[in-house]
Amino acid sequence: MEGLMKFSTSFLDSKLMMFGVNVAPKFYSCRDRGRFMMKASYSSTSYDTTRSVSKRNFLMDTFSYRINGANHTSLYFRDTWVLDASDDEYGGVLVNPERLPSDPDKFTFALRASLSHWKAKGKKGVWLKLPLEKCDLVPIAVKEGFEYHHAERGYVMMTYWIPEEPSMLPSNASHQVGVGGFVINDKNEVLVVQEKHFAPALSGLWKIPTGFILESEEIFTGVVREVKEETGINTEFVEVMAFRHAHNVAFEKSDLFFVCLLRALSKQIMADDLEIQAAKWMPLVEFVEQPLIQGDDMFKKIIDIFLARLGKRYCGLSVHQLVSKFDDKLSTLYFNTVDDPDLNCQAS
Repeated sequence: MEGLMKFSTSFLDSKLMMFGVNVAPKFYSCRDRGRFMMKASYSSTSYDTTRSVSKRNFLMDTFSYRINGANHTSLYFRDTWVLDASDDEYGGVLVNPERLPSDPDKFTFALRASLSHWKAKGKKGVWLKLPLEKCDLVPIAVKEGFEYHHAERGYVMMTYWIPEEPSMLPSNASHQVGVGGFVINDKNEVLVVQEKHFAPALSGLWKIPTGFILESEEIFTGVVREVKEETGINTEFVEVMAFRHAHNVAFEKSDLFFVCLLRALSKQIMADDLEIQAAKWMPLVEFVEQPLIQGDDMFKKIIDIFLARLGKRYCGLSVHQLVSKFDDKLSTLYFNTVDDPDLNCQAS
């Protein structure tokens, strides 16, 4: 805007409002004292996002202009809508995925305005969960500087670190958790299976039932479930005998594998046709003498621990559920209690 004109504070405010900018009244203090040359520059963009986002805030902006050859800069406030979000306990924000704009243009505008708003408020990390039905918003978030954190079947989680310093946001989950169940019956037989899908090096091996723990599942309930699913045998958890920690197992993740002792509560085997080729009760001696077990240091050590436990020369980790004052939640603690007569074992 350039020209010869008379203007007052209210005149300038009205001009700004014509471009969609709301200005606080009497923010400027220029008096109408005659004619002078004015050159002003500013920009403003307006979108109707009231149906998609729900938080109204005021953003501070600048208005630059020239009067009679002199440069001037003033502040004004414009109101906008930012993404609906809640504060987390670490000084960051969690964007509400249920109230995200569906329109890419509106999302772009709201995301940029939100980042400016959160930066002005001193926020740190931003967690943006994009549901599968709004996957077209992912490239926009990437363009604005967001990074992938993790993905599940129904969403992708993205993050943005606002401070100009190394990010303190936690990494994605680093481990998968597996379980194996040593099930022994009253005939001193071990419950074993042969899987339909196996590595060539394990051909012919009869092994204990194994599987992965589900989300929010306990180790002691997960191993009972896996044994039931693969063999149809009902069991009772006794203890964790040992666990293995390995790295770069699947998609560069680490693996925790818990070897558990279970007590058989039923006898009739009903193998899972999808995963299991065969299942049976195998005499303990025959199971131990398998060449693949005798020739592998890891398998052999697990068998040694199992035999020591049966001989009451070793005591594993039993389940104890306790409530901690740190989070007021029930948690499971696994530990060895040598003076508990119910455990029926002795420490070596």
